[in-house]
Parts: sequence; structure tokens; C-alpha cells
Amino acid sequence: MMKLSCITLVALLLNGCSQMFDKHIEYASVKPDAFPMLYAVGMAPISLQPGASDSQKILLAMRASKLEAYRELAEQVYGQRIDSSNSLRAMVAGNDQFSTSVQGVIRGAKVIKTYAVDDAYITELELDFEQVYHLYQNVYPRQTIKSIHYY
Repeated sequence: MMKLSCITLVALLLNGCSQMFDKHIEYASVKPDAFPMLYAVGMAPISLQPGASDSQKILLAMRASKLEAYRELAEQVYGQRIDSSNSLRAMVAGNDQFSTSVQGVIRGAKVIKTYAVDDAYITELELDFEQVYHLYQNVYPRQTIKSIHYY
């Protein structure tokens, strides 16, 4: 009987450490102090684009310069992954391999200017992080605990 009482007492003590009370957690939004503005420029040669006519080449250069500008923005936001390998044989450099990649999602970028200069097509983009913050707040709100009330 004494053994059963001790087990019951230990069980009650361990249960006391668990959450026996209902609680209400109040959250407050956390807004960053500053929002950077990022700029990117993409360029593409017009004459090197495949196409039967000059207008097709210009359209392809427009698209290529825009994609290049987005790549540059993604590079600024997410960074660039660099993979490299080098082999040595008898203290002489052999195979050098080097590759880079950028991966990410850019939301809220604006095309500021798009224009042709000589044989190149240029696209300028702008990314306002305040707008990006508001876009992500709707989906993934950043919050901190404001207060906890136990009942």
C-alpha cells in the first residue's frame, strides 16, 4: 500500500510540472527598423540573339536582359553558391572546375527602365524591401510574444 501511495505521489508531482492551466498568448508584430532598396541591371546583346528579323532579336534581348536583372537581384538577396574543385598531380595543377548558381524567389520587383544602347538591351529593376515585408506578412507574419495570461 505504501508503494502505491509513493507512486501516486510521484505521478502527481510530475504532473504538476506539466501544463495544467489554460493560457492565452498575445502576439505583437515585429517590424524591422529599416528597409533596404535594391537595384539590379541586366544587359543582353541584340545582334547575338537568334531570330529571323531584327524585331525578334530585340524581343529576345529584352527578355534576356530582364532575366539577367532578376538573377542579379536574387544574387543580392540570397547570395551566390560557388562550387570549386582542383586536383594536383606531382605538385602541378591539373583539373580546375568552377561553377556558380543562384536560387531564390523574387517577389515585388519593379522594372524601372528598359532601353537599348548601341547593340545592347538594358533592363533596370528595383526591389523595395518594405513592399516585400508587407507581401510576406500576409502569408508568414513575423511576431513576438507580447504577453501570456494563465487561467
